[in-house]
Amino acid sequence: QVQLVESGGGLVQAGGSLRLSCAGSGRGFGGYAVGWLRQAPGKDREIVAAINFSGIRTYYSDSVKGRFTISRDGAKNMVYLQMNSLQPEDTAVYYCAADPTTGWATKFDDDDYWGQGTQVTVSS
Repeated sequence: QVQLVESGGGLVQAGGSLRLSCAGSGRGFGGYAVGWLRQAPGKDREIVAAINFSGIRTYYSDSVKGRFTISRDGAKNMVYLQMNSLQPEDTAVYYCAADPTTGWATKFDDDDYWGQGTQVTVSS
């Protein structure tokens, strides 16, 4: 069983930065694809970024490309999302998810492991 715990959310002004962390515990986490997803009020959940098991391959949605960076530290079982140039439209609950069936994925569903989420609010 894998558990994911997100941290690092908060309130920031437009143009500011935050770094989200996802701590993974449990056997196998180091071999899983991990993604960051977000859900804003009244909107569908959307993928923001994903990273493969080794940290070499990454994916970004068009809305965050060039502003967000996903990375992972295998030794610490951590996955990070560095968010720069934040805008009010980035306001959402951010979740990390891990797919135990593959080392690379850009889609995550209810069958995967999920954290509890962390709120990011960007004021204008």
